[in-house]
Amino acid sequence: MLGRLKGINLIWTLCALALCCMTSGAALGQKPIKPPQKTDAPAPPAPAPVQADESAEDESRQIYFDYAQARPKKAAGLSGGKPSGKSARRYVRKTVKPVAQTAKTFSQVGVTIWRLRPSTASDEKATRILEQEEDQRESALTPVRIEADTLLNAKDKVRLSIESPRAGYLYVIDREVYADGTRSAPYLIFPTLRTRGGQNKVSAGMLIDIPALDDRPNYFTVKHSRPDQVGEELTMIVSDQPLDIPPLQRKYMKLDEEAVSKWERDWKTEAERFEMEGGAGLVWTKEEKAAANIESSRLLDQDDPAPQTIYRVASKPGNPLMVTVPLRYPSMVK
Repeated sequence: MLGRLKGINLIWTLCALALCCMTSGAALGQKPIKPPQKTDAPAPPAPAPVQADESAEDESRQIYFDYAQARPKKAAGLSGGKPSGKSARRYVRKTVKPVAQTAKTFSQVGVTIWRLRPSTASDEKATRILEQEEDQRESALTPVRIEADTLLNAKDKVRLSIESPRAGYLYVIDREVYADGTRSAPYLIFPTLRTRGGQNKVSAGMLIDIPALDDRPNYFTVKHSRPDQVGEELTMIVSDQPLDIPPLQRKYMKLDEEAVSKWERDWKTEAERFEMEGGAGLVWTKEEKAAANIESSRLLDQDDPAPQTIYRVASKPGNPLMVTVPLRYPSMVK
């Protein structure tokens, strides 16, 4: 009995000590740990993923706005600095963006390749081209835009329109391209004495048509000089000063291959190509025809039709601008 009472007293003593410790702990400012409380508030939304092509999209929309700044404003009170209406087209990048280059200046050149098709009743009569056939009959052709990488077929008739926002002197060199990657000798196809009387000075809003409207014929016909020919390579140069070349001839002339190779080594850089969205298939307009007429002082303004293809290149200050435009043919080699 005594032993049992001693055991009970021991238990009460231990409980009293435990209670004393808890009370003293609270007096020292220790706070019991509270379990996490549940809440019904929703978690903050995750940030929207950044689209990788957002900057490219902005650039594609901006590419012509930058290009058009050099053109004169519309005579009848164009208020803004950007083109309006149907000319304010969206451009889509067609090439991989080149690696960043050391050049701090960027230049652009606009090129429209026209493929001629038989005219229809709905085509503007003022923009048709008359073709003299072998039997002396005349047939009407209408120039239609195509993208720069469109495959051209034998006997296709094509024309080129070139516009440089940068003032200078324009030169166009042509080389044939063969299936093994080799090229022909370079030939200067613009300027010539037959086209614009040899005048090759250009400025923003001025269109250079090759061949010129008064040339006969005023188009090129796709022909293979060799069965393994797979295209043409057009090299366009815009230089601040006239190039050192031999005296112009009435027709195209062969250039020194070593001199042209040196120009390519010194001036050629990677180019980005942009195509006008929805532009392929559009027909030649009266405004474009007037701006290409050597007897007219008409320049394209910011509201007039834009080039089908815009090439953007990084160039060193003081260097001529050089752009290469390929024309693709199907190979005749089986």
